[in-house]
Amino acid sequence: MKKHKSIGSLVTGQRGLSLIEILIALTLLALAGTFVATKVFDQLAEGKIESAKIQIKNFGEALNDYRRHCNRYPTEEQGLQALVEKPMGGKECKKYRPSGYIEKIPEDPWGYDYVYLSPDEGRSYVIISYGRDGEEGGEGEDADIRSDEL
Repeated sequence: MKKHKSIGSLVTGQRGLSLIEILIALTLLALAGTFVATKVFDQLAEGKIESAKIQIKNFGEALNDYRRHCNRYPTEEQGLQALVEKPMGGKECKKYRPSGYIEKIPEDPWGYDYVYLSPDEGRSYVIISYGRDGEEGGEGEDADIRSDEL
């Protein structure tokens, strides 16, 4: 006949993890978490940059529609708001679309307003997002995103 061990002897006979083993495991988990978090934040930054490029291209399409109807782009004074509602100042656009060309002007992915330039009074334009820092210049996520460079 076999002799069975009691549950109590099984529990007391088991060896637990030492404090050093637990600390090593936690350190490895923290390192792995840091690696994953870094990759996630890099992808988030890339996503914001791509989103700004897409928004600027969409502005370009709306500006081209505006130009088809008004024979010019909005002036700097009229700005991107001319795509939402008919501008009152400057040359009148007689064929302005009653509903406008876009519903509203979004902020860039970092929460700043896009900069609209038309140095030649409506013959051309440049739209700029100054990136994460909201200031001209910079590198990486702080770099400017310009319509004339897309």
